[in-house]
Amino acid sequence: MNPLYEQMKTSVFERMSLAALKHDAVNLGQGFPDFGWPDEILEEAARALKNGSNQYAPSRGLMTLREAVAAHYNRQFGEGLAAENICVTSGATEALGAAILAVVEPGDEVIIFTPAYDSYAPMIRRAGGSPVEVALQPPGWLLEEGALEAAVTSKTRAILFNNPHNPAGRLFGQEELEQLSRVAQAHDLIVISDEVWEHILLDERRFAPLATLPGMAERTIKVGSAGKIFSLTGWKVGWLVAAPELATSVARAHQFLTFATAPNLQAAVAFGLNEGDSWLEPMRDRFRRARDRMSEGLRLAGYSVLDAASTYFICVDLPASGIALEDEDFATIAVEQAGVAVVPLSAFAEHDPARHLVRLCFGKKDETIDAGVAAMARAKELAA
Repeated sequence: MNPLYEQMKTSVFERMSLAALKHDAVNLGQGFPDFGWPDEILEEAARALKNGSNQYAPSRGLMTLREAVAAHYNRQFGEGLAAENICVTSGATEALGAAILAVVEPGDEVIIFTPAYDSYAPMIRRAGGSPVEVALQPPGWLLEEGALEAAVTSKTRAILFNNPHNPAGRLFGQEELEQLSRVAQAHDLIVISDEVWEHILLDERRFAPLATLPGMAERTIKVGSAGKIFSLTGWKVGWLVAAPELATSVARAHQFLTFATAPNLQAAVAFGLNEGDSWLEPMRDRFRRARDRMSEGLRLAGYSVLDAASTYFICVDLPASGIALEDEDFATIAVEQAGVAVVPLSAFAEHDPARHLVRLCFGKKDETIDAGVAAMARAKELAA
C-alpha cells in the first residue's frame, strides 16, 4: 500500500462526527449547516433529474453552469470572466486536488498557512511535493510578509492560500493580499486561492478575490463552491477559475479524478446563480444571527471566544476560559461525557500546532446551537 495513505490518520472531521454519532452528541465539529438552502434550487434539481440528461456531463462542466459562474463573478467583483475560465469539479476539495496535481511536480515545495484545511498537505505530498508551513498566530491570525518571504526557497512552486480562512474565521485585508501578491510575483509563483467562503461574510464586510489584484490574474487558480454559497454541501459541486491556459491544464488533471459531476445538480446550481444574488444577504444575516447566538451563549457559560468575520466557525481559547486541558483532551471529554463534538485546532497543523483552541460550527438552527452551548457548559464543568 502507498505509505502516504497506509499511515494516514482518519480526518479529524470524520473522527469527531463518528464520535458524535456513537455518543449521541450535538455535532458542532464537522462544518455543515442545517439551514439556509433555497427550496427553489432543490426543486430545479428535481426537475432536471426527471426531465434532463442523466448521462455524463462534459468533463469541464455544463456550459450553462460555466457561463453562470463567470457571470456571477463578473457581477459581484467586476471580473471579465467567460466560460473558458471555468472548470466544474465534484466539490471544492476535488478542485484543490486537481489544481495541486496540475501545478506541483516531484521535489516542489508549496507554502501553506496554518492552521490549514486538512486536505492541503496530503494532496501536495500525493503530487510529490512538500508542504511548507507558515504559522498564523492567534488571536489576530495576521499574514506577515516577512514570514512568507522567509519560507520561499529555490524549490518553491506555489502558495496555497485560504481566504476567508477556515478554521480562524478570518477575512484577510487589502494590505495582506498585496503582501502575498508581491511575494508571488517576485518569485514567479502560482497561487492556489481557496475562496470557498467568499460569500459568507459577517458584519457588512467585503471580499476581494486575489485574482483582481494587479498582476495576479495570470498566476491565480481560484477554487469556489456551490455547497458553501447555497448551504448544499452534500451536492459536491465546485469549480476552479483561472486564466484559460491554467484552467485547461487543471481540467486535464480533473478529467482523471472524477471526470464529471451530476448534470442535474449542475443545472440547479446554474439556475441558482442565474436567478441573481437575492439569496446572499438573507443567508449572511442568518449566519450572523447564528454566530451571535452561539458566541453570546458560550461567553455566558464562561468561555473566551475569538472573533469571526467569515465562514461558519468560531474558536474557543481554552486557557483563557479557565481550562488547563489541551484541545484533544478537552474534545474527548466534550463528546464522550458532555454530549457535544468540537474540533481540536491542533489537527490543522503538523509542526508545533497550537493546542489551546477548539473550533465550533455555528451554522445551525437555534435549537441545535442552544443544545450545543448547554453541552459546552457541562464540558467546562467537567474539565475544570
